[in-house]
Amino acid sequence: MAADPTAVPTAVPTTLDRPHFIGIGGAGMSGIAKILAMRGARVTGSDAKESPTAEALRALGATVHIGHDAAHLAPGTGCVVVSSAIRADNPELAAAAERGIPVVHRSDALAALMDGTRPIAVAGTHGKTTTTSMLAVSLSTLGLDPSYAIGGDLDAPGSNAHHGTGEIFVAEADESDRSFHKYAPEVAIILNVELDHHANYASIEEIYESFETFVDRVRPGGTLVISADDPGARELTGRLKRHDGLRVIGYGTADDADLRVLDVTAHGLTSEVTVELPDGGGQLTFTVSVPGRHYAHNAVAALAAGTALGVPARELAGALAAYTGVKRRLQLKGVEAGVQVIDSYAHHPSEIAADLEAVRGGAGQGRVLVVFQPHLFSRTQELGTEMGRALALADASVVLEIYPAREDPVPGVTSALVVDAAAGAGTRVTAAADMADAVEQIAGMARPGDLVLTMGAGDVTELGPRILARLRTGDS
Repeated sequence: MAADPTAVPTAVPTTLDRPHFIGIGGAGMSGIAKILAMRGARVTGSDAKESPTAEALRALGATVHIGHDAAHLAPGTGCVVVSSAIRADNPELAAAAERGIPVVHRSDALAALMDGTRPIAVAGTHGKTTTTSMLAVSLSTLGLDPSYAIGGDLDAPGSNAHHGTGEIFVAEADESDRSFHKYAPEVAIILNVELDHHANYASIEEIYESFETFVDRVRPGGTLVISADDPGARELTGRLKRHDGLRVIGYGTADDADLRVLDVTAHGLTSEVTVELPDGGGQLTFTVSVPGRHYAHNAVAALAAGTALGVPARELAGALAAYTGVKRRLQLKGVEAGVQVIDSYAHHPSEIAADLEAVRGGAGQGRVLVVFQPHLFSRTQELGTEMGRALALADASVVLEIYPAREDPVPGVTSALVVDAAAGAGTRVTAAADMADAVEQIAGMARPGDLVLTMGAGDVTELGPRILARLRTGDS
């Protein structure tokens, strides 16, 4: 199945021919900006600080300003693209309102880019970035040259998106602000359904309703790939009311799964997966080059989605082994003094537990040590106790203060909620006064054979090189 260069649109939607992105360096925003730049749009944008992503965008011809100022809106700007993280008092957003420049949410911009393609939209509380990346890499390996927009970089800054010549468009579909309601995929993937994003959802019932709306957006005759194991996904499957040709493929270890996982065997930091294909297709065994059962199941979801678009299952399974990870998803940062340092984006209790279980095999006889940074006051307020209990799967943890991102502090909500819960679960845990203290603590306790995990969705990712330097030279 070679890519057909005439299969997809190469033009830029009229409203997006001269876009300005506020927060252009963000994972979701930069991907859309990159695709538009590759299509020939005159892209401008601003971000709070310099970054490799900003440089990657400039290399594509985009103009990227540092800092936010009304003067950054060039004459002739066609629209201003924003995410839900942009506050109403942003000076560029205020200037757009004064000048009558249309404001476009990033989800609407991404939906416009998917017009005329065969989209796969990957949704779920956890695993979206990994599964989207697995599809992007494997389909590219097969020469199908898909377009894709991912919430993380594959192998270099700016590699979170691509404008391909093939007909398939793979996109990460974010439920956090209900923006995934804007997409109309031919194939939708739902990996799991749990209560998260507490600033936007008051209950699990609201989460179910939101995912039902997402499923309703699947094109007539399309396919829903959904976990047959995850309790929330099974509940959602039972609630679905559509019968207009929607094909539902359940995957997992459950007896009623259509694409059944028969075995996942760990081999260090890789896995071998055996599945029973639907409709009498027989058994298939393939390699997943990242550790953990949850990543193996993500690969099976990717396999189901690709085959739903006509990609031969056995070819796609072989190509899935080409995926070797995405930045911040169990990314090996280096080894010093016999200690592996790995970076993880996990910030929800389920993700924390899954990644700790995944790396346990890679640590061998060594210990698993964690530097954890809670993400968002609202999430910590609701799930801080569960975060701490999940950290009990590590041999020892150092906990940083909460990374606020877009949120203002909440009185009484601190990382002590996590520390106290972890201690109550019987694990060794200490609080860190700051980044330097965390580096000193974790490097001081690490010994040859141990595995150190920097974990969280904030700037804890910056600690990997500092920990390695401290292990190597004694400098942090």
